[in-house]
Amino acid sequence: MDYYFINAISEICEHSLIAKESPLRCMIILNPVAGGFIDKKKWESHVKTLKKYQQKAQVNPKRQLYKNVILNLTEGKGSASEITKSFIERAEKDPIPFYLIISAGGDGTHKEVMNTLFTASAPVRKSITVLRLPMGTGNDGADSSTLAGALDLLLNPVHIEFASAVQLTTAQNGPSEWKKQEFLAFNILSIGLDAYVTHMTNVKKGKLGNGYQLWIDIAALSYEKKYKVDYFDVRALDSNNKELLSFREKLLLLAMGVTGNRTYGSQQHIIPDSRNVCGVKKISFFRKLKIKKQISKGKHIKNRDALLFNAHRLEIKYNQQILAQMDGETVLLQPGDFPAVMSLTPPVIPLIKLGSEKNN
Repeated sequence: MDYYFINAISEICEHSLIAKESPLRCMIILNPVAGGFIDKKKWESHVKTLKKYQQKAQVNPKRQLYKNVILNLTEGKGSASEITKSFIERAEKDPIPFYLIISAGGDGTHKEVMNTLFTASAPVRKSITVLRLPMGTGNDGADSSTLAGALDLLLNPVHIEFASAVQLTTAQNGPSEWKKQEFLAFNILSIGLDAYVTHMTNVKKGKLGNGYQLWIDIAALSYEKKYKVDYFDVRALDSNNKELLSFREKLLLLAMGVTGNRTYGSQQHIIPDSRNVCGVKKISFFRKLKIKKQISKGKHIKNRDALLFNAHRLEIKYNQQILAQMDGETVLLQPGDFPAVMSLTPPVIPLIKLGSEKNN
């Protein structure tokens, strides 16, 4: 599997249009236990796609690759971060080529790569980019939900666009053991029921499978037995710190996306349109079941229990324990961690976007 994958990706990279004025230095970070590799049907489907794109690549002229494509296999949590860090160090020492990191795994692998890129120096970020292939189970953090869509970014005219992250900052004097921590999400950051589903999915993974949908159903029953749902005081601001709106509501969840039109939990359309914030009010069990079905299809836009709006910054007060999740990584917030802030960072993550820059 590893041998075929690296050869197929290497051949496609030899015809890539990314930074075509510079020699291209490519590295693959591959998670060998990601669902797209260990699930036989998924892998067979990916092989068909790779073969198709090997043929499509021949249409483009062959380009100069700077040395061979590097393959690194992850060995557990934190491994992708260390591999990315070493690649960034190469870029710091040798600025001649353009560096491409191909993250071949699930959302956890992608998040580690992105977290490390976020801390890279500005000069390095101008000569490096990342392509996140959907080789996991949910693939909400990939550059496309399909492998074909991601490989299109290698073979079509593209430009590099710098993207923001969503950052969670807790109160400076919070009683939590990790005081004044900041956490990053590159897709969706949320607190409440959604984070509880994520937490239970992570805890039970391997026992009941990666059943995000199953845990949505279970969480609808158990969440309020585990965590008290109380009033949120929320103040939403724009990029100039001008207040857009404020409200006080009992919320089941509050989610903020890097942009609008974001999915989470194996393509659950929690942020269904161009607005990047979604809240869901405390409701009865039967209404939970109704809105759950709507959220999975992105049809909660006009539901009276859903709050959808745009914001650059959310200032949040809350007086109960509550879980937060950042692209699948959860943390338990205590009352002393509030007021907390969800906000968009400056655009620093170099991502590949279709189309020449002058046309975008």
